[in-house]
Amino acid sequence: MNRGSREELLGSSQEALRNSHNDLRQVYDRPLTKEEKTFLLHADRGDYVTVKRLIEQFTPQPDILDINCVDPLNRSALVAAIENENIELIKLLLLSGIKVKDALLHAIKEEYVEAVELLLQWEEDNHVPGEPYSWESVDPSSATFTPDITPLILAAHRNHYEILKILLDRGATLPVPHDVKCGCDECVKSSQEDSLRHSQARINAYRALSSPSLIALSSADPLLTAFQLSWELGRLSRMETEFRVEYKALRTQTQEFATSLLDHTRTSKELEIMLNYNPWDIDCWEPGERQTLGRLKLAIKYKQKMFVAHPNVQQLLGAIWYEGLPGFKRKNIVGQCVQVAKLGVMFPVYCTIYMLAPNSEYGRFMKKPFVKFICHSSSYMLFLTLLSLASQRADYLVLEWSGITWLQELVDHWKERERGSLPSIIEFSVIIYIASLIWAEIRSLWTGGITEYISDLWNIVDFITNAFYIAWICLRFSSWYIVQRDYNTGIDPWYAREQWDSYDPMLLSEGAFAAGMIFSFLKLVHIFSINPYLGPLQVSLGRMILDILKFFFVYMLVLFAFGCGLNQLMWYYAELEKNKCYHLPNGVPDFDNQERACTIWRRYANLFETSQSLFWASFGLVDLTTFDLTGIKSFTRFWALLTFGSYSVINIIVLLNMLIAMMSNSYQIISERADTEWKFARSNLWMSYFEDGDTVPPPFNIIPTPKHFNCWIKRMCYNRDRGSIINKSREKARQEHEAVMRVLVRRYVTAEQRARDETGVTEDDVMEIRQDISTLRYELIDILHNNGMKTPRISMQDATVAGKKGKVMERRILKDFHIGIVEGIIKDVISKENKPKDVFSQIAKAIVRRGSTDGKKRDWNALVRTNTVRKDPIGTTAEAETRRSRQSLRAHILDNMASRTIDPQKLLEYNPHLAGVSPVTRVAYAKFMRSKIKSDFNEREKKGRRASEFSLEDEVFEAPKKQERESCRRCSRRTYLSRTPIPESEVDDEGLNENEIQVEADIEDKGSEGGSEQTRPLKSSSQEPSEPSTPAFDPVDGSRLPPPAEFQSTDHVITIEPETPTKTLYITQEEDSNLQKPITPTPSVHSQSEQILSASSLESQYKKMTSEPPTVVVTPDASEPERSPARSSTQPRSARVSPSPSASPSPSYGRDRGKSKVTGRVVSGWL
Repeated sequence: MNRGSREELLGSSQEALRNSHNDLRQVYDRPLTKEEKTFLLHADRGDYVTVKRLIEQFTPQPDILDINCVDPLNRSALVAAIENENIELIKLLLLSGIKVKDALLHAIKEEYVEAVELLLQWEEDNHVPGEPYSWESVDPSSATFTPDITPLILAAHRNHYEILKILLDRGATLPVPHDVKCGCDECVKSSQEDSLRHSQARINAYRALSSPSLIALSSADPLLTAFQLSWELGRLSRMETEFRVEYKALRTQTQEFATSLLDHTRTSKELEIMLNYNPWDIDCWEPGERQTLGRLKLAIKYKQKMFVAHPNVQQLLGAIWYEGLPGFKRKNIVGQCVQVAKLGVMFPVYCTIYMLAPNSEYGRFMKKPFVKFICHSSSYMLFLTLLSLASQRADYLVLEWSGITWLQELVDHWKERERGSLPSIIEFSVIIYIASLIWAEIRSLWTGGITEYISDLWNIVDFITNAFYIAWICLRFSSWYIVQRDYNTGIDPWYAREQWDSYDPMLLSEGAFAAGMIFSFLKLVHIFSINPYLGPLQVSLGRMILDILKFFFVYMLVLFAFGCGLNQLMWYYAELEKNKCYHLPNGVPDFDNQERACTIWRRYANLFETSQSLFWASFGLVDLTTFDLTGIKSFTRFWALLTFGSYSVINIIVLLNMLIAMMSNSYQIISERADTEWKFARSNLWMSYFEDGDTVPPPFNIIPTPKHFNCWIKRMCYNRDRGSIINKSREKARQEHEAVMRVLVRRYVTAEQRARDETGVTEDDVMEIRQDISTLRYELIDILHNNGMKTPRISMQDATVAGKKGKVMERRILKDFHIGIVEGIIKDVISKENKPKDVFSQIAKAIVRRGSTDGKKRDWNALVRTNTVRKDPIGTTAEAETRRSRQSLRAHILDNMASRTIDPQKLLEYNPHLAGVSPVTRVAYAKFMRSKIKSDFNEREKKGRRASEFSLEDEVFEAPKKQERESCRRCSRRTYLSRTPIPESEVDDEGLNENEIQVEADIEDKGSEGGSEQTRPLKSSSQEPSEPSTPAFDPVDGSRLPPPAEFQSTDHVITIEPETPTKTLYITQEEDSNLQKPITPTPSVHSQSEQILSASSLESQYKKMTSEPPTVVVTPDASEPERSPARSSTQPRSARVSPSPSASPSPSYGRDRGKSKVTGRVVSGWL
């Protein structure tokens, strides 16, 4: 209990106070005065006249009305005027010298263009070069925006075209953020100081750069800027994974902007100029020429799928694709198939004509994209046909089916000498095709570069396929060389296939050829992407392949782990099975007698074989009989079966279902945008046939033609004087492109502004109308009042045209709403549940001890309820006042943590009546009461000076009726005792009341800078029968209040009389003695308002209250007459000390004990 009393006085331990120092500094600032509340309310309502009158009246008194005051949501009057779009009030506040702070940013946020222009001009007129701007000088703790936010960045975030244009016209610049891998001193320092702020600053910069309005205003080539910015944002999303969602959202925004420009193209010429522009081309495209689609190629390179899949782009690509076949799309499916079949069969003829006469009619027809695609596809189908014939050994089958004897003998001779044989006719044709395909890949790699080559996954598939075919050719040649070498040395190299070495080059070549054949057939999926039905399926399959690869990484890890474990258990017994199989003298396996041993020994012979067994076990091809090896022990078999079962559960139940879920999720994602994905893949395929070159398909591409020689000669004789012509062509193309882009940007901005204007009536529109009506109302009342007419009195509580949000804001200002914390709610519950068993055990011990002393039977339910956190869903007003008082006490103690020099003897000289309490109590009481009395004294002094001047209450509030005021005064008197809740009992309450000390004191204020406190001379107690504990004047209207009822108490009353009215503080004698003990920094476990005591503390408290004798009380003499209000405040007063009987009545709890004599509000609470 001792510790609880000390912590209640101090609010918490010293360490807890030290930790909460910054929070208290930020939350408990100077409260708003009534003038400041009036000022903010009328500024929010748009009352220009009242705001102007308040400013003019209180300009010489900034301590009464600070024009820079803010409301609970940190809004100044200027910000409120900006939010309400009251330009006249903004001008008035600027002329009155209000601090602008971040008002410009608020104006941009509210998209109030007139205020932005006004504040920009103010900044230009008042800014001193070299000094920070107004929004940069705001305290970060109270700033609404982060330090990296500039007006241009915020305007770009809002995507407001008009404000952006104003800022850009004034020369505002936006710094380009550094690369994410930048290692300059600035980036390193910023990252080390605050890495989160560094990353968020980059995000804010890129969010501004991604603004469509900023791109349209600041870029001469918006499409190129959008493409490059989208690619950069995609790269950042992969590197800064913590902000991946934000970067992806910005990337989508830039892609949508680029796509929206296509919506405003109206003619094919505009679309062609947009898509064919390429500033790096030597020969720029001109209308009427073959379209190069340079900008569309760039869009495919930057993965702009929304742009490429746009209907306008697809319409242009479709027109180019079917250019050589008019009416093809209008034919039915049968007609289309017939025409495609004719082109496929005739492709050798078309290729031959093109090689001989490329400029002829059929030669030009061969260059059409769709015709070229059909010819290349037909050539590839012929290649696959040759592969199928080679795999089926069609040449052998034809000779055998002929029935000619010598041909069959020839076939038998070839089979006998199959090892190291030369390629057949079909295989030789395949080799020619492979050479032509490799040549086509080399040309593609040479033309586009390795980066562009590997960006297409199908090129990687072609590379793997060609690698297998090259391996096949090399191994076949190696096998032929080995056979010829053995034959020349006299060794017979031809023997049956079953006698070949396991790694014979001929066998290896067949494996490579089989792998290459598989990949060649799978490439048909790429050709099928042109089909509207098979294309989306191909895109989904490509996405799921990535999921399969990610799954196999985890699967191989599990497989390797269990493979190692099983091999460790089974390798010895597998060796026994192997010896059992190979028991014959020559080391030949005995399959006739030991078939089972020769079959199962491989299952666990080494790590590779064990992993294979586990892999096939996933498909149910390994049974449990394989664990019955020769000599295996029961424990080893059990442990091996347990390991195998665990593997089956993890692999089949967990991993396999995870793979199914991953593939299903990928398919669902792709299916949602299947059309876009398919159109992008199809456009990528179409674009590969739009380019010049590679007209003839393999194997005709390896045949030199006259066209190749002509091109070589032209390059050798290239005229280098064409530079000026090229420059003129580029300049013309640039001008045409810029003209088209200006038109498109103008249409885009016009459409966006029209969309903003065509939106329905919003809440902002309604609030603007309300603000105009409110302003007009106050202006009319002021005009009528100035002309001598009778006008209504408008109070702050009067129902105005303000909406719900306005009323909420006004209520917060009037009620002194602050954003802070209310301590002691959750902490009590958490701390109470730390050791629940100790509470009940201590309760039981306390009950036993109490029963032995007083013989009374205690109520268990009452004790448990008393020692448990009380649940109150709404609380009380007194509790709110108590919490504010306690938190203010904590803030004050933080201010005076180093103030240990207060002399208790000096306090005793100021007031001899303090001799009845301990020195520690004097110091603690002086520290506690000092700041509050100074505040109340200052407030009372201000009210006294303004009594005869302008009445704020008469101007703003409706004064209540006299009867209501009298009744309110009578109902508002409260007293709060400094006591801790104890078990509810009449005896306990009486004992507690008898042991209280009442301290009645006030300390004189000596200035607003926290000057010295000094008590005034004492008055004789015989001259005053009682001292009113309520203020002598009403804090609202200044009228004198009637004296309260006489306050009688048998407690120790120590009165310290200052020049101002008094306030009362109560502490118990137990707490008085405890204050003399040293304070240890023990953290407070419970709230001061709802202190939870253990049962042992209750027991000790009960004993002391029932056993200690009554104490001596210092009270005013009852015979002293009532003090006159006009009596001099310096008249001394004495105190009389007399014993107090134990049966004296307890102090009245219904009066004004604990209430300020200046404000009438409760200032003390649970100490």
